[in-house]
Parts: sequence; C-alpha cells; structure tokens
Amino acid sequence: MKKVAVIMGSDSDLPVLAPCLKRLKSLDIPFEAHVMSAHRTPGAATEFSRDAKHNGFGVIIAAAGKAAHLAGVLAAHTTLPVIGIPVKSSTLDGLDALLATVQMPSGIPVATVAIDGAENAALLAAQMLALSDKDLADKLDEEKRNMTEAVLAKDRALQEKIKEL
Repeated sequence: MKKVAVIMGSDSDLPVLAPCLKRLKSLDIPFEAHVMSAHRTPGAATEFSRDAKHNGFGVIIAAAGKAAHLAGVLAAHTTLPVIGIPVKSSTLDGLDALLATVQMPSGIPVATVAIDGAENAALLAAQMLALSDKDLADKLDEEKRNMTEAVLAKDRALQEKIKEL
C-alpha cells in the first residue's frame, strides 16, 4: 500500500492533525508526518514533494494556517494528489487559510477540506488509495454501512420518543 505524507506548516498544528493521524492508523494506512514551511523551508518542501512518488507516497496532506501556501507549493512539484487542510488561526478564524488553500491557479489542483477538517482529509486520502487497494475499499465500504446503520438507529429511537410525546 502507498503511504500518505502528512505535512504541517508548524508543530503547533499537531492538535489539529491528530484526528487525521488517528484515522489513518485506524485504517492501517502507513504514513509519515513532517513539519515543513512553504516560506521558511521552501527547498525542503520542494524536494520532499518532488521525490514523494519515488519514495512510496500515494497522497500528500498539507495543513497550514494564515497565508497557507504549503499545499500549493507541494502540489506545484508533484503529480500526486494533494489535500489541503486550512488551519484556523487567531487572526481571521481560518478564512485566510481556506482562501489561500482553495484558490489555486489552473494546473495546480489542491483538494481542500473544511477549516480544521483533518479527519475528512484522512478519509479522502483513504478513498484515493482505495481506488487501487481492494482491502482498503472494503474497509471504507464497511464504515459507510456502519455509519448508515447508526443514523437509522437514531431515527428509530427518535420515532419512539415522538410517540411518547
């Protein structure tokens, strides 16, 4: 199975990324997590993304706040799918990071999840990898079935409560 790269712009982003890392672990998806900056270590970010495919990665997840150019810098140097996680900051509540991540120029796509949407980034990466991994696809199908059943069970419980009103 291909690995997922989880790149954060700062070590302070780890609490936001914890759900992503936990989700990847729960699906038995190998990953590496690193701190790189689009602005402070642009050479390292460029080299990492340029070599990512050769190094066994299938998807890159990039999380950054404020100017949030990290996902775009990584996407500029690879043909692997890049998923951006805009990180909420104290300045504009993450809107700045969302716009910087989602507004990529033509030819440099970055899939973008919600502000602080780390778990969905992991699931999107899993779905991408599952295109060529039947076991992973089966796990994801099972999770969807479980999610559906949980919602249907809540609806049944609600219907019983309504009858008691």
